[in-house]
Amino acid sequence: MTEALLVRGGLLLTMDPAHGTLRADILTRDGVITEIRPGIEAPDDARIIEADGALVLPGFIDTHRHMWQAALRGMGADLTLGDYFPQVTGALAAQFTPDDVHLGETLSAYAALDAGVTTVQDLANIHDTPEHSDAALHALRTTGLRTVLAYSHSFNARHADRVAPDGLSRDAARLRSLLSDDQALVTMALEATARSEEGTLANWRLAAELSLPVALHVIGRFSEEPPLSMLQRLGLLVAQGERATYIHATDLDASQYALIRDSGGHLSIAPAVEMLMGQGYPPLLDALDAGLVPSLSADVEVTAPSDMFTQMRAALQAVRQAAHARARLDGSDPVMVTAEQVLSFATIEGARALGLDDRTGSLTVGKQADLIVLTTDRPGLRPVNDPAATVVLGADRGDIDTVIVAGRVLKEHGRLLDSGALPRLYAQADALRDRLTEPAR
Repeated sequence: MTEALLVRGGLLLTMDPAHGTLRADILTRDGVITEIRPGIEAPDDARIIEADGALVLPGFIDTHRHMWQAALRGMGADLTLGDYFPQVTGALAAQFTPDDVHLGETLSAYAALDAGVTTVQDLANIHDTPEHSDAALHALRTTGLRTVLAYSHSFNARHADRVAPDGLSRDAARLRSLLSDDQALVTMALEATARSEEGTLANWRLAAELSLPVALHVIGRFSEEPPLSMLQRLGLLVAQGERATYIHATDLDASQYALIRDSGGHLSIAPAVEMLMGQGYPPLLDALDAGLVPSLSADVEVTAPSDMFTQMRAALQAVRQAAHARARLDGSDPVMVTAEQVLSFATIEGARALGLDDRTGSLTVGKQADLIVLTTDRPGLRPVNDPAATVVLGADRGDIDTVIVAGRVLKEHGRLLDSGALPRLYAQADALRDRLTEPAR
């Protein structure tokens, strides 16, 4: 890529303290931001994106999404967490072929890009054969979404080479060989959740062997021993804690959040799903009390919308409600988490959680050009008195005009540039739905 790209005339929410919010232009070349200032003269070879009257901000970052489940959207709208496991990761996952995985990953990636999400950590709990893994990887590389592929498999996995009875397959090493470049658009992690100590220890050791970060689901009430205390006892927090992202982190006490903080770990909170399915109340206030700044995630598209506007609004509502409830009990003033803070959860804090803050999450010279242009040209968004509040409380996916990942324009004038592929995907999704639901008819 040698083309220069100039985004001109927008109001920038940079999420970089050095720049803050300002009206300026952004010049990129070879996928990297090279200049941010007003009045940049367009190079002769520049492609120009006019952003006058629009907001320009870093692409949103979703730190936890099971992307293959996009092909099952709506099927879990009324499921509890207890229903979800046997019905989705059990019965439905068992029917997924590699082609079905490719379809789900592609649909999810395009939905992300359409909604201004430029980076997703894919909790890929469907890699039940090497062919499933290869299909997922091909889909992600084709769409242009920045992705951390967190390898895992469902209850139905047929791997004979697990590192423990409930551990991951050593096929992760083969996938790692295909994702050896940690600076690439698609990189790798391990989803290290296991039901036993043996499986937990084996998964974390596999991550260390492959030099990979880990992600794991943590819900305190599911463990006899506090989950972070167990990880500490096993010596895992000292060895690898700074490369861990803890998902949900509900039903924990202050000592558990302190262990995450002191080991350098990160949080991924999925507020919409947590309140819909019963993982627990989103622990945003508890995390902030402990000095942990969370990231946000959509989790499962079978139940909740996958756009980050939904997650930001749910997060702000949840943390404000928790703060007001506490204030009523102890007579204190409520902790007022701001819209701008929540916007940071969906951008730069997501990048930090995934170890990608050196390349994305803010509009900063030297970082990759992952950015979105959000039009404000409708009655529900004018006037723009507080740009962060406009994004968090007013905007929606339909307001995303332009999406750029690593300097490549993937959506422009409100349309995905790959939109010609969508009718075929929709037909395949309908056919999969009919196949999966046929016995019930």
